[in-house]
Amino acid sequence: MDNASLKHQLLIAMPQMDDPNFEHTVTYVVEHGDDGAMGLTLNRPVSLSLLDILVDMDIEVEVPPSEQHQVVAGGPIQQDAGFVMHRATARHWDSTVTLADGLCLTTSRDIMEAIAIGEGPEATLVCLGYAGWDDGQLEQELADNVWLSVASTPELVLDTPFDQRWHAAAARLGVDMSLIATQVGHG
Repeated sequence: MDNASLKHQLLIAMPQMDDPNFEHTVTYVVEHGDDGAMGLTLNRPVSLSLLDILVDMDIEVEVPPSEQHQVVAGGPIQQDAGFVMHRATARHWDSTVTLADGLCLTTSRDIMEAIAIGEGPEATLVCLGYAGWDDGQLEQELADNVWLSVASTPELVLDTPFDQRWHAAAARLGVDMSLIATQVGHG
């Protein structure tokens, strides 16, 4: 399975994607193995700000977070859980997994406390919830041409504006999503 793993790849929803949770999304694959896959959707902004989340967590805010700290719906599963994507820093957090290309994923409260006092990462993407696939499900969806996959970059994950991420990710493959018909014939 390792040589076919999509770990650290971006999944780009094809225009014919009919699942409203993933229509026009870009999803970072955090894990992919024999038991299935787990990913975080990167381009579904929510109305909550990071400041709202810090207040909800009863964290005292000394330095209000900048617009470089974004919040998205990471997927339909466990939407009360937060996953913080950020660039690697010299500081280590209680629960951090190194992803690829200098990206990290932290799930511990200490990173939020550091952001609240201006000592956290410069930019973060807080994903509320995650996407999950059972064993073989993602592979079948790829075979059905529901997703494209491309290598991730920190710039696409953290710096590209939300409304440009879907097109920008596809452009990395040389694909212009505006030219792809939403109905694909099967013959």
